[in-house]
This record gives sequence, structure tokens and C-alpha cells, in this order.
Amino acid sequence: MLTQHTTRNIMPPLVVADEPQAICKEVSAMVIVMKHHASAEDIGRVVAHIQELGFQAHLSSGEERTIIGVIGDERAVEPENFAMLDGVERCMRILHPFKLASRDFHPEDTVLRINGVTIGGKTLVVIAGPCSIESREQLMESAHAVQEAGANLLRAGAYKPRTSPYAFQGLGIKGLELLRQAKEEYGLPTVTEVMSPADVPLVAEYADVLQIGARNMQNYALLNAVGETQTPVLLKRGLSSTIEELIMAAEYILSHGNHRVMLCERGIRTFETATRNTFDINAIPVLKHLTHLPVIADPSHGTGKWDLVTPVARGAVAAGADGLIVEVHPNPAKALSDGGQSLKPEKFVEMMKQVRVIANAVGRDM
Repeated sequence: MLTQHTTRNIMPPLVVADEPQAICKEVSAMVIVMKHHASAEDIGRVVAHIQELGFQAHLSSGEERTIIGVIGDERAVEPENFAMLDGVERCMRILHPFKLASRDFHPEDTVLRINGVTIGGKTLVVIAGPCSIESREQLMESAHAVQEAGANLLRAGAYKPRTSPYAFQGLGIKGLELLRQAKEEYGLPTVTEVMSPADVPLVAEYADVLQIGARNMQNYALLNAVGETQTPVLLKRGLSSTIEELIMAAEYILSHGNHRVMLCERGIRTFETATRNTFDINAIPVLKHLTHLPVIADPSHGTGKWDLVTPVARGAVAAGADGLIVEVHPNPAKALSDGGQSLKPEKFVEMMKQVRVIANAVGRDM
């Protein structure tokens, strides 16, 4: 089986993951870098040799260079087996436990296109909206406010995982229907959380992006299920998870052929009690260095306090985040969940102004 991933320019390129890509479920632990302008015949011979050895090939082709991933358990095969072939510049093993997410496998940045919105390129994206869908009026007012302020996607939860079983759990299917109405009225692609593997097909019918919340980051059945849908996924870092654990969770999704994955730093649990979580700004450049996946920052959950959202958002953009996800509510004092970290619409407008300055300073557009 040969799976092909094509870009216009591989060095330095952007992988555009517009469409679902097929890839086998075995891991890749070796990459072959072809020489500059290697011929199609050279590439074909390398692919044929890979297949003769019982492996599969994942081809990333550009105008200047081609990278071939060797898929399968190739521990018994030495890189030299491929390095001697015509057109091969070098062959190397991927040393990280995560393979498909690694820059060794895809040195170029992955860029997602979701209903006209580009995520992972030069443009900084902003995902905004209420934590929970509470009513049609509340959702529509929120959608209007974030659209007017320049947000690119609308976030709102129909299903809410809560620490207390007595807290508001979301409107469920009614919330999904309201989310679809908001998209139709305001034209913003939508992001909402999915909590159960059984709910994935239903939520994917209504939402443009499936969010995996922090509490479900290592729910492997759920990760497998969203990987099978080929719907874009926003994967949030777990409450006490390491960066490697976050990337390995993404690897589950990628291993099912869904390359439309975004990683989200949303703060982790530490000994500090001054804020809800400790926003790990280090994670942003580390993730950008280790993986080719877009990185989204969540200053709302990262701090838990509305007055800290804007300064942390500024820092996240300066650190290299590809986007922000921010909670905005027309009346935070009456919010059924996370009101204390939600911005009022006018505060969100001010945040957008300040973030735009930082984005422009680091070479990003908004």
C-alpha cells in the first residue's frame, strides 16, 4: 500500500491537510529522504523495495524533495538497506516514541483548512464562544459578538464533563442543533466537545471540529473513534499530562489516518493555587519543535480568571501559538459553567486588539 501526501514545496514547506488521508495503522519508525530532484523512477524503485521487504510506504512529495516513511515494524532492517539505492540522500530511524506526529516524519508544518479557515499557516486563528450552550439567545448573542470582533471559529459545549455530577452537564442533542443554527446564521465553523466513542458519529454530523477535553486526553477508545471519523480534532492536554503523553495521545488519532489534528495547551495542575491551572507557555515552542501539528493555546482554562486571559493570550502568541481558544459569554455572572474565566464581549474586543499587535510583531496575520 502506498499513501501519498503532496505539497507544493517541501523545503521549507507546509503540509496542507485539506482532505482525509489514508495511512496504515502500523507505526513508522524510519524515514528516507530523497535527493534534490530525485527522479520518479528513483522514487518508484525505493517504494518497490520497501514493499518487497513487507513494509508500506507513506510518500510526502514536493517540487524539490520527497520524504518516504517506512511503515511497519522494521527493527530488523538497517537504514543502510535503503541508503544504497539510487536517489536516496539519507535514511534514518525516528527516535521519538511518537512517529507520525514527529518532525522527523514530517519536517514541514501541517496546515489545516476547515470551511475556509486556515489553521497552522501564517494567519493566527481565534476560536471563541461560551463554555456551554445554555439557550438559543445566549448562543446567538455570543456568536454575533465573537464574529464581530474577528473570531474565526465558534466554540460552545453541548456536552460538558464536570467535576461534580450535580453541575450543569450541557444540553446534549438540543445544544448540537443550536450550534448548527449558529453556524448557519453567522458562518463560523464550529468546535464542540465529544465525550463518548458512541457519540462521535452524532457530534461529527453537527460540528466542524471535535474537541477532546483534558479529562479525556487518554481515553484511547475515544481517540480511536475520532481518528476513524476523519473530522478535524482539537486535542487538549490532560490536567497532569506531560508533553510526550499529549503527543502520544495525538499519535492514536493519526494512526487511524486522521491527520487533521491540533494540539492544545490549556494549563496543567501544579502546586500553585493562585490560578485555576498553571499555563505552560514552554509547551508551545516545545510542541512546535517536536511536531508538525498546529498548536492552539487556551488562556481561559490556563488561568481560570478572566482578567488574566488577555495577558496570557499575548504571551502565547509571542511564544509561537498558531491560534487561541477563548471563552466569551454575554453575561459571565449568570453563566452555568466557567463564568469566572469568560470574557465579556467588550473585553474580548480589547483582547483581539492587543493580540493583533503581538501577532503582527512576530510575523503573523489576523
